[in-house]
Amino acid sequence: MRLTTGLPETVLPPFDAEADAALVAALAGTDTAAVRAAVSDVVARWPRFLDAWARLAELGRDPVERYAAARVGYHRGLDTLRQSGWRGSGYVRWDAPTNRGFLRALHRLAVEARAIGELDEAERCELFLRQCDPNWPPSDLS
Repeated sequence: MRLTTGLPETVLPPFDAEADAALVAALAGTDTAAVRAAVSDVVARWPRFLDAWARLAELGRDPVERYAAARVGYHRGLDTLRQSGWRGSGYVRWDAPTNRGFLRALHRLAVEARAIGELDEAERCELFLRQCDPNWPPSDLS
């Protein structure tokens, strides 16, 4: 019998390789409006792709648009976490590349909630980030 100690850790499964490639291509542009439109196309084609939602949130034209995309990414992320065995607690670390879309969306939700004056939501999101990954924020967050 093997006993485990500490909180469980959830690592999300990899998403579709074609979606990953499409997102990389969409982000490679230099014109912000064109990049936003290309990322939006990726989201439309793969609406469960967490990193695409997080990137769309980063590219929004104003805090409300960024907040809305981040909120969708966050909620889709919670669904994906639950489908991956997460039971409402435990680590979801940045070190696992497949977790980054969820964490990026949650981070953006915190930032944009603060920007629109939803301070209690921003604080809850920031706390949740530190609970998911005690080393938050990562040095390579971009």
